[in-house]
Amino acid sequence: MKLNELRDNAGAAPKKKRVARGPGSGKGKTAGRGIKGQKSRSGVAIKGYEGGQMPLYQRLPKRGFNKPNRKNFAVVNLGLIAAFIEAGKIDAKATVTEDVLVASGLVRRKLDGIRVLAKGDITTAVNLEVTGASKSAVEAVEKAGGSLKVAAAAAE
Repeated sequence: MKLNELRDNAGAAPKKKRVARGPGSGKGKTAGRGIKGQKSRSGVAIKGYEGGQMPLYQRLPKRGFNKPNRKNFAVVNLGLIAAFIEAGKIDAKATVTEDVLVASGLVRRKLDGIRVLAKGDITTAVNLEVTGASKSAVEAVEKAGGSLKVAAAAAE
């Protein structure tokens, strides 16, 4: 085999269809766009237009509501807090505040506060101070011998 004999596999690189290059090309004259009309012209963006009729996406009912001033909490599960305490990244003897959770890398940022949920189980007695917590999370921490103090009235 020589360099001048190298070829692509058959069908590996299909030939680009050259439109509007004469009648012999098979895609001459109208270039596959049909005859006349808006869609045969260039620069057309029809999308949801239905010829003046009310478009489908406007006819369907709208549902839901996004509260503009809603609180967005960073969520932490008890199982993760327990894992970080066992790994030595959080000191369970001192009070664990939101700043401690951020500094340990458990939470990236506080957002509108940190909310503790009860997924996983905690065995270490730990004193937590956070913005919010679920009832079951409070019960689980107190059962382990610790305390969970909620700063704001965001508790469920």
